[in-house]
Formats: sequence, C-alpha cells, structure tokens
Amino acid sequence: MKIPGVPPPELPDLVRAQDRISFLYRDRCIIHRDSNAITATDAKGTVHIPAASLGVLLLGPGTSVSHQAMMLLADNGATVVWVGEQGVRYYAHGRSLARSSRLLVAQAAAVTHRDRRLAVARAMYDMRFPNEDTGKLTMQQLRGREGARVRRTYREHARRTKVTWTHRDYDPDNFTGSDPINQALSAAHVCLYGVVHAVIVALGAAPGLGFIHTGHERSFVYDIADLYKAEISIPVAFDVVAANSADIPADTRRAVRDKIFELDLLDRCAADIRRLLLPGSDADADSHDFGDDVVNLWDESGVEMPSGINYADEYEVDF
Repeated sequence: MKIPGVPPPELPDLVRAQDRISFLYRDRCIIHRDSNAITATDAKGTVHIPAASLGVLLLGPGTSVSHQAMMLLADNGATVVWVGEQGVRYYAHGRSLARSSRLLVAQAAAVTHRDRRLAVARAMYDMRFPNEDTGKLTMQQLRGREGARVRRTYREHARRTKVTWTHRDYDPDNFTGSDPINQALSAAHVCLYGVVHAVIVALGAAPGLGFIHTGHERSFVYDIADLYKAEISIPVAFDVVAANSADIPADTRRAVRDKIFELDLLDRCAADIRRLLLPGSDADADSHDFGDDVVNLWDESGVEMPSGINYADEYEVDF
C-alpha cells in the first residue's frame, strides 16, 4: 500500500548544520508553506524563507504555524524553537538531523565517568586559555580564572565603547527592568544559546548532559556557548548600546547573526563539539553522523545484534 503524501528527503541530502543560516526570529505572524519555502505573513506582507538552509526558526508571541509548515521544517531538519517576547525565554524545540547515536553515546559515557568528564571540562577551559598551561590547576582554580577572564572582558569592552558598566544584573521576569547594556547582553546570550542548542541537537548530542554546568536541561548548551561569549555576545552587546539603539533586542539579534556569520560559528561549533566528545577522531569530517538507518540490539558481550529478527528459534526459548 502506497503511503500518502510527499516522501521526506533523505537526511544525507540535507544542508549540513554548519552551512545553514544561523537563526531567524519571527513574532505576530502566520507561518505557512509555499512549495519548498516557509512563508511568514504579517501586516507588512509575506516573506519567503528557504527551509532547506535554515538552522533555527525562533517563533515568538502571536505566531501561528500551520501543519504544512511544520512538516517542511521537520523534513529539512530545521530546528524550531518556541520563545518568549523578544526571544528571551525558551519553551520548546524541534528535531535532530542525526540518525546515528554515536555522539550521544560518547557524551553519555564521558559525562558519567569522573576522569573522562574531568578531561572534557579541562579541554573546555583550555579553549578559553590557549596560551596558558592549565594542566596543574584544580577545577576550583579554573572556575576562578574563568570568572576573572569574563570580568576583564566586560571591563575591556566598556572602555572600548565608552559604555557605563558596573556588573551583570538582570531579572528573567523583567527584561526591561535592567539597564541598556544588561538588556543587550541578555538578548545576545539568548541568541547564542539558541544557535548552540540547534547545533547540539542537529548533531545528535544531548543538551542536558553538561560537563561544567550540571543539573539543567540545557547544561551542555551553556558549556558550549561559554566558549564563544567573549567573541560574540559580549562585544556585540556593548556595540549595540554604544550605537544608541532605539530597539535593543532587535538590533542585538541582527548584530549577533552578523557576527555568527562573520566568525563561521556554526562550522566551528560543530567541530568543537565533535572534538570534545570524540577526542582523537576527525572532528572536521564532512559528516552529520547520519550512519545507516539501522537499529541494532544491545548484547552484554559488547557485540551489537541486528534487530528485526525473532531470536526464539535460534536460542530455543520455550515459554
């Protein structure tokens, strides 16, 4: 019997996560489908969005999305994220581009083994201090050095842009209650979190299995995003405020998107995640870890067994 509907594309034929448009934010509009494009219609008209090359679609308040639009986004492996006003709250997300669980298994094995977890955490800190010997520092000392680095970064950009800076201060329940620079930082960090989350999910890793951060559903997102804040979200936030922006959230999102493109972040992020979770492997390989569309069965011998087979006769099991 023929299954009705258009068959989805094969995952290996899709645009790689690191080659996609980083993210697009839309609110107060209707998201629908026109052939192989997503459409966003509001009072100003209709905009066509190429679904096949979109990394993340952030859907804000007042957004309605059709069944056909979600089918197209899912078929093309685009991550859909439902967010709050101005993109500063995260509610839900879509699917993965990966079929293989290789990266996920490696992540779970490393995060549940003390020495392996420590090695990954140290590797993350080493990426922040490329010209320093941190091999003999304890985790407590590394956390202290990282805190000093972030504080110094804030001060340096404050001097560069002449923006008044005191300290990081924000209320998740009151975005506009913060001063302009803290509003810009919040908006910039959220954009970065969304993009990093999309890459993690697209590669088949788990957002909740963090190595430095722990106990939260996006611990690994915060781990990876922290690698890039000093290059992306922090300088962008100070630049936006220094330019006397009249719409800090919107201008910050656009500036973050430009910076992500300029620094080729999607490619870097995908390679960094593979390098951290699969040390010694070809982290830059042109691969989504698709693997074959095959499900195997686990065996205590360590040898995977093919599924889809009734093993009752082979093992002479009699019930």
